[in-house]
Amino acid sequence: MDKSAEIRKLCQEKAIRMIDFKMTDIDGRWRHITIPVERFDENVFVYGIGFDGSNYGYAPVEKSDMVFLPDPDTAYVDPFADVPTLTMCGNVCVIGKGENTPFDQYPKNVSLRAMDYMKKTGVADEMVIGPEFEFYLFDSARYEVSKRQCAYQIDTRQADWNCRLDAPGNNGYEVTHGGYHIAAPQDVGYDLRSRMCVEMENWGIKVKYHHHEVGGPGQMEIEVELADMPTMADNTMIIKYIIKNMAARDGKTATFLPKPIYKEAGNGLHVHMLLKKDGNPVFYDENGYSGLSQTAHYFIGGLLSHIASLCAFTNPSTNSFKRLVPGYEAPVTVGYATSNRSAVIRIPAYAKSPETKRFELRNPDATANPYYAYAAILMAGLDGIEKKIDPAANGWGPYDFNLYTLSPEEQKKIKGLPKSLDEALDALEKDHEYLTKDGVFPERLIDVWIVRKRAESKEAGQIPTPAEFMMYYDL
Repeated sequence: MDKSAEIRKLCQEKAIRMIDFKMTDIDGRWRHITIPVERFDENVFVYGIGFDGSNYGYAPVEKSDMVFLPDPDTAYVDPFADVPTLTMCGNVCVIGKGENTPFDQYPKNVSLRAMDYMKKTGVADEMVIGPEFEFYLFDSARYEVSKRQCAYQIDTRQADWNCRLDAPGNNGYEVTHGGYHIAAPQDVGYDLRSRMCVEMENWGIKVKYHHHEVGGPGQMEIEVELADMPTMADNTMIIKYIIKNMAARDGKTATFLPKPIYKEAGNGLHVHMLLKKDGNPVFYDENGYSGLSQTAHYFIGGLLSHIASLCAFTNPSTNSFKRLVPGYEAPVTVGYATSNRSAVIRIPAYAKSPETKRFELRNPDATANPYYAYAAILMAGLDGIEKKIDPAANGWGPYDFNLYTLSPEEQKKIKGLPKSLDEALDALEKDHEYLTKDGVFPERLIDVWIVRKRAESKEAGQIPTPAEFMMYYDL
């Protein structure tokens, strides 16, 4: 009742006309339903909004209804609605004969159960993470998949192809491959990124910094400050919403597609992480390798032990594996090291204090459902702690050298990441007990995920590509 009164007061202060409820589907897209403010009352928080979860990709729940229960603490005036609109996220429950029960497949619930499991183990009571959001900012993006033609075309004014003599779109300040931290006027997204960051701050998300990334034709990065895992999963959805909508407002388009441009750097979602217990860092030991505790090493061991199956949730698209190739600062081998971007796990040398000592997992990308991906990362790490999986003893490093420069013979000795979505799904079928502990990931969710992703891979594999015409048309 108190929360309802607060929401009604906020609606009056902001002249709100609509209330919007945002839900997350199985793939990690926001969907929403909107009601006039006159239809809002406290019953919304008690009885929720009914919907058909099967249309969201989840396995159906027999003999029960599914309802969305908004969280009033997430209320925020949507900056992209012309009609004054208050938006809220929340959770999904199943209505039975007794009390509402959280829907076990809903992404938010999976992340919360992972946190509960971590606390039950006694290892830590807080997981703190910080993703790096890489994306491309284009002036236009068009694509078509039909019987007549299968093609895509992107364009951005700063690209080197717009500086040719017959191209009208560039003023001479093109960016080739060396876009990392490039300044204006080459950095055409500079002001827009600043406005994106201001909007994130207004929404309560703390921004660390932003800059142009290495990809010449418009690759950008916004990095945020670390926050607890469930909150950061929520924030990931909000950040992508802000970036895409602000780009569209400026007549541009932003994409988190892992590999949108051939022979350019791909978009990753590097995830920095650390654990705390009673407010104290769990991962720090001044005498450990790179300042990391034995617990941190076991956590790393868990990640590397399960990395192939983990990719099914952290890299869940066919395009993901076009990014995970040598030569573009993307990891391709299973290992860990300090300040080495060619390793799957990198320990930043600049994070020296006990409170900031951490490492980053570099293979994830933003096609992932953040709730599933972050929860899976936590469960893999906890399994490593439970089983005392030492990464050094297993031959996974530390690799304090450039893995890209190894000879072919030496490279064969090092375990690699899956080379396709199907390989990652094969691994998930064989290796998912670490995810289902304590019911964190329901077996039914894993089953429907594998079926869904295999169907995507099969469809993509049947589509002829322009490259195939180039290589084989005249044979």
